[in-house]
Amino acid sequence: MSKKEEKNQLKNNTEKKGDKYGASQISVLEGLEPVRRRPGMYIGSTGVDGLHHLVWEIFDNSRDEAMGGFCDHIEVVLLPGNSIRVVDNGRGIPVDIHPKTKVSALETVMTTLHAGGKFGGDDSGYKVSGGLHGVGASVVNALSVYTKAEVYRDGGRYMQEYSQGKRKAAVKKIGNSKEHGTVISFTPDEEIFKQVKFDWSTIVNHLRQQAYLVRGLRIDIIDARELPNIENPLESTYKKDIFWFSELGFELPSTTFYFEGGLVSLVKFYNKSEKLIHPSVFYVERELDNVGVEIALQYVDDVNSHIVPFANNIYNPEGGTHVTGFKMALTRVLNTYSKKNNMVKEADGAFTGDDVLEGLMAVISVKLREIQFEGQTKAKLGSTEAQGAVATVFGDAFSTFLEENPDEAKNIINKSILALRARKAAKAAKDSVLRKGALEGMTLPGKLADCQTKSAEEAELFIVEGDSAGGTAKMGRDRKMQAILPLRGKILNVERARLDRMLGSEQIKNLVIAMGTSIGDTFDIDKMRYHKIIIATDADVDGAHIRTLILTLMYRYFRPVIDAGYVYIAQPPLFKIKKGKEVSYAYTDEERDRLLGKDAPSLEDLLSESANEENETIELEIEEEDEVTKTKKATKIHIQRYKGLGEMNAEELWETTMDPSRRILKQVAINDVEDASKIFDMLMGSEVPPRKAFIQSNAKMANLDI
Repeated sequence: MSKKEEKNQLKNNTEKKGDKYGASQISVLEGLEPVRRRPGMYIGSTGVDGLHHLVWEIFDNSRDEAMGGFCDHIEVVLLPGNSIRVVDNGRGIPVDIHPKTKVSALETVMTTLHAGGKFGGDDSGYKVSGGLHGVGASVVNALSVYTKAEVYRDGGRYMQEYSQGKRKAAVKKIGNSKEHGTVISFTPDEEIFKQVKFDWSTIVNHLRQQAYLVRGLRIDIIDARELPNIENPLESTYKKDIFWFSELGFELPSTTFYFEGGLVSLVKFYNKSEKLIHPSVFYVERELDNVGVEIALQYVDDVNSHIVPFANNIYNPEGGTHVTGFKMALTRVLNTYSKKNNMVKEADGAFTGDDVLEGLMAVISVKLREIQFEGQTKAKLGSTEAQGAVATVFGDAFSTFLEENPDEAKNIINKSILALRARKAAKAAKDSVLRKGALEGMTLPGKLADCQTKSAEEAELFIVEGDSAGGTAKMGRDRKMQAILPLRGKILNVERARLDRMLGSEQIKNLVIAMGTSIGDTFDIDKMRYHKIIIATDADVDGAHIRTLILTLMYRYFRPVIDAGYVYIAQPPLFKIKKGKEVSYAYTDEERDRLLGKDAPSLEDLLSESANEENETIELEIEEEDEVTKTKKATKIHIQRYKGLGEMNAEELWETTMDPSRRILKQVAINDVEDASKIFDMLMGSEVPPRKAFIQSNAKMANLDI
């Protein structure tokens, strides 16, 4: 067919279908409709992270007032009904008529995208701010079923209410006041979010960071969700001052943060349970080319690194240009110093970026007047000028620090030399493993019972504990999509071992080869052979320990696999309950009691008196009332308590733990990277005192099966 014929056919097809693509087909979303239609574009997701992002957006506006020197106190309150109240004693949002919108500036800020005090240049009062996009308040308003803004300024108290981003009435003055500041209260819309439930620890951890970043700022966080005597706290009347929750006549769970030490205090907080390589915290603060640079760091005896970056006090979990500049300068300075002082042998070569990062705890904070993030959630800084400013400011200051502190410099260099040599040893060990695999045609581990599908999206790898459970799982699985890899005992604790020793472990080597991703600098998630890694261990102390060891391995060496949502924990049942001919499985003690019924005797008493000690099975007889005849009849009940997967037969294991239509899986996710890293370091690291203190503090919360 010629091009002319193809063109005519396309034209005829279009006319036959009646396609009339014109101006009437172009959708125009007005006001805040785009936010409600595509919330993920503005807050990242409608899950738990997006929900808490609403709090950060409102808090950031108050925090920007503090960065500008206009505010020194912020109060964040969790209220009944899944509502949030954020108060600051800043200047208060202007309430006079905006010259362009012809409505109050408060209404403009709350209902218009890209409106705020962040665009007015130097005369706006915000030389530096986190809310570059100017969408924070309006986005929160759009995604809330109810919002109330209260402003205290110029001797008056003003208020406006909104629903799903639309005002209920014009801004009105509702009283006089000598206070100054802004109060924003909001209730997230359940039509938008999967679950509206704020997490206390998430909010506390985030705001603690912010308190470190703004010296002299007091942040109060109050949990008033169980607040009595106040039916609708969003409608509550004005009290003694705008921070009236502190004046209530009864105590509420609360936390207050106030730090004069800034980033130095934050580094000390992160390192409080660590063994230090050098005693002092390096610190520099300087402005270069309109970029404010503030960095604090300290090395500890650890194989991992922790870099916590901020741009205009916004945490950037994905790093950005400021982190790139920092790493470049760090590598350059340590290589220059070690070479100048003949501290590294020629055979060892130069440090790489990974060598100088090992054991590092660093906080990087930059402040820019014009800032660019990659995405509205501000996860990664894109401003190119930050890279050069950080590299220059940090490089000069850190060079001086090393020259003026030769003992500390020696400890830091020796730490990097140890990392360099370990890296070379690990590379040799890894190359040996991979070379052996290549010579054998990348032979999969002998214990692996692989699945038939070649599609990683369909494939599942069950990591089970021991050959007994492995044998049962192999018989009960769906061979098409489920692979089984039994582990023999407890794998190596990788938190205390380097890569070269780790790859000497047959168990870990089998898992690495089975996954197909390789490890270390050759890791490639695109080569992942299974998109579900399911950890299935026994429901006892040993099983929990093995699960923790596997999760430690995944977190330290396969983080992208967790981030991609590929790691799961299986939830096998605790009990099999047979009432007559009816068989049920209970996954919790509460579910067990519900299945047994109110007339059943205490299971704990029965276990202690009548149980078979080997497999904890109980047979009893209870009287139940027939719903039809209303007569009582005796029912035999057989209860089996499972201690391990190997106790189940293949059919039971399939029904309860492996059948995709009936099983329960818990997906492993990382909500707070730094907090997760600290927990792994404390529980699985070599330092005993922090682990002992943790156990003593949380002993009463433990539910031990002994």
